[in-house]
Amino acid sequence: MDVPMLVYAFLIFYPLFMLWRRIDRKRDRECYILDYECHKPTDDRKLDTEFSGQVIRRNKNLGLNEYKFLLRAIVSSGIGEQTYGPRIIFNGQEENPTLQDLISEMEEFFHDSIGKLLARSGIAPKEIDVLVVNVSMQSVVPSLPAMIINHYKLREDVKVFNLTGMGCSASLISVNIVQNIFKTYKNAYALVVTSESLSPNWYAGSDRSMILANCLFRSGGCAMLLTNKRALKHRAMLKLKCLVRTHHGARDESYDCCHQREDDQGRSGIHLDKSLPKVATRALVDNLREITPKILPVRELLRFMVVSFIRKYWKYWSHRSTKGAAGSSPKPVINFKTGVDHFCIHTGGKAVIDGIGVSLDLTEHDLEPARMTLHRFGNTSASSLWYVLAYMEAKRRLKKGDRVLMMSFGAGFKCNSCLWEVLRDLGDAGNAWTDCIDSYPPNSLTNPFLEKYGWINNEDDPSTFAFPSPNS
Repeated sequence: MDVPMLVYAFLIFYPLFMLWRRIDRKRDRECYILDYECHKPTDDRKLDTEFSGQVIRRNKNLGLNEYKFLLRAIVSSGIGEQTYGPRIIFNGQEENPTLQDLISEMEEFFHDSIGKLLARSGIAPKEIDVLVVNVSMQSVVPSLPAMIINHYKLREDVKVFNLTGMGCSASLISVNIVQNIFKTYKNAYALVVTSESLSPNWYAGSDRSMILANCLFRSGGCAMLLTNKRALKHRAMLKLKCLVRTHHGARDESYDCCHQREDDQGRSGIHLDKSLPKVATRALVDNLREITPKILPVRELLRFMVVSFIRKYWKYWSHRSTKGAAGSSPKPVINFKTGVDHFCIHTGGKAVIDGIGVSLDLTEHDLEPARMTLHRFGNTSASSLWYVLAYMEAKRRLKKGDRVLMMSFGAGFKCNSCLWEVLRDLGDAGNAWTDCIDSYPPNSLTNPFLEKYGWINNEDDPSTFAFPSPNS
């Protein structure tokens, strides 16, 4: 073979080799979920109507007006009687939590969920390359990741990330960290642990903006095992397609709407401002503006652009021809179902689920997983998305090729979303919903608080009001 032929062959095959190498490297950067385990606390931690009333009565800082406010909040919350609380409430210690209470709450979750996850997946603790833990309202020494490393004896060179203060959107931030690490490290395993500590953060005062958190937040957590090993793609449940994070912390209104602070009597808790719905809507709009072109087909984007242009053009000429008397036509709406099969919505409350449903033009079937998760488990903060996903799996909704959109909100203020692709039919393995999935959805989501405590609304004089004793 002469020299010119060698040169020609090099010029042809070298670019092909570089293209193949680039594609091959990209395949090693994929982010797969091998398995996940949602924590299901023991039944002795269930907060039913009777016991919730006892907890409320123990708070001597509450009066008639606060009782009426709490009744309205709980009745309209969408939360049922099967949710779980921290053990300090059942021990009557919510006003005086200890450091050991805080540690014990996390250890119970760690030992249950991580242990089950590793045993089911067949992955040894020594194989874990990356550990990401997010518990927003707890910081101890040694750290929570150190507790996990010590208990499961992870390797000395494990890459550790400990996230605090991120709020309900923290689990997708953790996934984003793993996604970025996978771009550098090949054939790696990552363990993501997400939860919230309620033991030291139960509010025992009377500030309405802070006592509302007691009505919404419940105990829970989730452990996830992720990898970028292409050889394990056939075992994986989901593949991450894209992830978008939106942070409005530079805006004072957004920054101040969800805050950990002390009330006038020095009792700490989470302040939820009245501006929260508006702030969340603004963050959602900005987040959707960025992720929509990444997840929807071109035909839907073009349809929306054409309809928007025609509406704007028609409105302009109608206004000129009728001198401002023309009525307004409906605003064009993007059909998210052209690129998304399932919607995994953060269970921040009934109003949050309703608001997203209206914004995305979703049906009750689309919202059912989020509503049922709120009813059964409450708002478990950053882990709530995975309980919603587990509901879909338990109902055998997730089929190979389906696309799942996750959306979450968090203090700061943040809105994070991501799109997953289902890699195989899911629903054969049990999860936190297994023992009750057949009873969902129930005939009614109405909780019995109004029936039992509705008489409070008939009381008029706060100065003479007294809660009757349990025996009366």
